[in-house]
Amino acid sequence: MIFEPVPPYWPSHFRIKFATSSWERNACAALRRQVFCTEQRIFTGDDRDAVDAHAIPICALSTLGGDADAVVGTVRIHEASERAGAWWGSRLAVAGPFRGTAALGAGLIQVAVSSAHARGCTRFLAHVQDRNVPLFQALHWTSLDEVELHGRPHHLMQADLAAYPPMHDPEHGLVTFHKAA
Repeated sequence: MIFEPVPPYWPSHFRIKFATSSWERNACAALRRQVFCTEQRIFTGDDRDAVDAHAIPICALSTLGGDADAVVGTVRIHEASERAGAWWGSRLAVAGPFRGTAALGAGLIQVAVSSAHARGCTRFLAHVQDRNVPLFQALHWTSLDEVELHGRPHHLMQADLAAYPPMHDPEHGLVTFHKAA
């Protein structure tokens, strides 16, 4: 009798929403440390900064049997203190095994911009690492300037708010589907 190898489990859908529970917020912070401190070595030890005191964390959750299983992506948003209506997104991170899942990055960006839009956002900005600029451009963002941050090339980019209708219930967010390759 020959046994065929069993393929690893891969979620068919992901929920992208505000991180509302403590386990979701803690897992977002852990994913950011993994990506920005361990993998990319942009920060030493932790990537937390003053923005975290008032930022809203957003998580992409893998699901198992319809229930949230793990945080596999995150981003944070905040309104700029110096200009009402101007919002920023930052610390977009996706767990290594899920980086080929384009719907995760796009979904995180959609919830980020659309939820800020519902809260009075008139301008949404982000500093985007050079290698991620094509994704943002495909999602209706424009590069305003090239800058260096943390020793790496970035683009200051702005979202076209017309492409992001207001999302009034980001605590529930959206569901995105993915078929395993």
